[in-house]
Amino acid sequence: MTVSDMELLRNGTVARAALIAVLAATLAACGSAPAKNDTFSLSAAASLEGPSAKNRQILVPQPSALKSLDSDQIVIRTSPSEIQYLAQSQWGDSLTKMVQAKLVQAFENTGRLGGVGMPGQGLAIDYQIVTDIRSFEVQTSGADTAVVVISAKLLNDRNGTVRAQKVFRATAPVAGSSNAAFVNALDAAFANVTADIVGWTLKAI
Repeated sequence: MTVSDMELLRNGTVARAALIAVLAATLAACGSAPAKNDTFSLSAAASLEGPSAKNRQILVPQPSALKSLDSDQIVIRTSPSEIQYLAQSQWGDSLTKMVQAKLVQAFENTGRLGGVGMPGQGLAIDYQIVTDIRSFEVQTSGADTAVVVISAKLLNDRNGTVRAQKVFRATAPVAGSSNAAFVNALDAAFANVTADIVGWTLKAI
């Protein structure tokens, strides 16, 4: 074998090794790329009728919830004792933060309060709307149905007493099998619960 032949062989081996390295890196990058999730939000309730309370200002703290609910995952309940999460889908934020923001918007949309705010905004508060998300899921053990259950306490911020409390529940059928259909049903059930909470609060204060 001549010197030229040896040089060609060595160059070919180096080139093949470089190509293999590039292919391996490309495959590794493809394998580690995260799956793209569809991101969903909730709609705030439209303007609602109710008594005027322009002399009242309310605070809406972040709701409490179990860890399985307090995330950006969309809950699917397959049986009374088992939950899963909707594949390739997520909320735009943690569920408790989204519910808090949409409740504030719903109260503001009524135009019937002196002020509505979240903790840290410096409002002089008359009442707090303390909420707990007990269910925010699509149940699939029978006909696919969205179920939203939120308990609410109307807390007098001046003396710490509970003026009223109630558990609000709404359901909505899932019309279809797509991820968007599941989320639309949850949004519809949440809109009903939100409307009930806002109307109840305006009457109570």
